[in-house]
Amino acid sequence: DKLIGEAAPFLKAIDQLHRLAESDATVLIVGETGTGKELVARALHYLSSRAAFPFVAVNCAALPDTLLEDELFGHERGAFTDAGAPRQGLLSQAEKGTLFLDEVESLTARGQGALLRVLHDRTFRPLGSTGERCVDVRFVAATNVDLYGLVRQGAFRADLLYRLRVLWLELPALRDRRDDIPLLARHFMAKHALRENP
Repeated sequence: DKLIGEAAPFLKAIDQLHRLAESDATVLIVGETGTGKELVARALHYLSSRAAFPFVAVNCAALPDTLLEDELFGHERGAFTDAGAPRQGLLSQAEKGTLFLDEVESLTARGQGALLRVLHDRTFRPLGSTGERCVDVRFVAATNVDLYGLVRQGAFRADLLYRLRVLWLELPALRDRRDDIPLLARHFMAKHALRENP
């Protein structure tokens, strides 16, 4: 009910959700900023057999190299100076659920390599651990840029794009669904009115 729109290009994209949700394969959602990529990722999760388990969203642009592995994989007690207790990473937090990787194009070369290994092997190693752990997570990624163009520029790994784009969904820009503008305007006006007058 949060996916608002009646324009043909929008409905054509949304019609694919049930089919994509039936699969456990990685999905790449493509669309300009503001097209509803995270809403669609959540819909995929809640329509899937993983709906009872966590949906964990991460903005890849906020993952600096210095924290990348700790954020994704977690750590064991004593893994580094301030590691007084073990900490679950995002992969463990999303166990049996969905990990949503927003702005995936923002990952550094190191981040791309770390993610590729998890997608390929479905295993990871928490910092300070001596053993690998298996991960049961569905990956959904989103981008608002042309990843193929980044691959040609050498800024994004072709093998990672191959792993991310097993299934894909392209969301139309608002300019391609002008008939939905009044509908969206009413929705957001009502939403903000409720916030101001609970």
